[in-house]
Amino acid sequence: MILNCWIVDDEPLALSLLASYVQKTSFLKLTGEYSNALSAMKHLAGEKADLIFLDIQMPEVNGMEFARLIGDHTRIIFTTAFSEYALEGYKVSALDYLLKPFSFADFLTAARKALNWFEMTERKPLAETAPESAGIFVKADYKLLHILFDEILYIEGLKDYVKIYTGGQPKPILSLTSLKALEEELPADRFMRVHRSYIIHKSKISSINKRRIIIGEKQIPMGDTYRKQFMSLIGR
Repeated sequence: MILNCWIVDDEPLALSLLASYVQKTSFLKLTGEYSNALSAMKHLAGEKADLIFLDIQMPEVNGMEFARLIGDHTRIIFTTAFSEYALEGYKVSALDYLLKPFSFADFLTAARKALNWFEMTERKPLAETAPESAGIFVKADYKLLHILFDEILYIEGLKDYVKIYTGGQPKPILSLTSLKALEEELPADRFMRVHRSYIIHKSKISSINKRRIIIGEKQIPMGDTYRKQFMSLIGR
């Protein structure tokens, strides 16, 4: 799959760097470069963009205002030096949030999330892949990291921290938050608390062995408090 992408950034150096990153990425095709949102807006109706790498702080029309005008088909990855916009970016269904300066490796990770999103929407009805339920932002490694819900296998709580285990990473993502706070942000139709220290992604269960839930090679204990609800879920 090839994604047609735009770059919208009022900094010439940032525009040039992003263009070079796109050219090095085999599944991206650069179809538009704009130094401000107003110029990009003129082409929204006539040209198709699957993905837009979008700066936030720009003159006249900023990136957040522009994002609200973009149709459901187009996905956004924000590129900015200001971390305080991350939560607002999530509200306009941004797939990721790259803090400047970022490396090609960071860029490629975000671009692959976009590719995964489009591949999933081709395989499933749109209602099952609504952008507002695509993922969650967590604080990790001194930045806000966006994790797609479908990448999460299970989450382990450790007092004030959580470990988020995903299918795409060899090591868990460590984030400074509580398991309860994270649970409130996860969609209940996909995730379930099965122990005071564990939340699982329901669709990732491989098997059940007595009081253990198997996800991959991990055996997750089932707490007595959550056992009845869990067994009801699987019809046993």
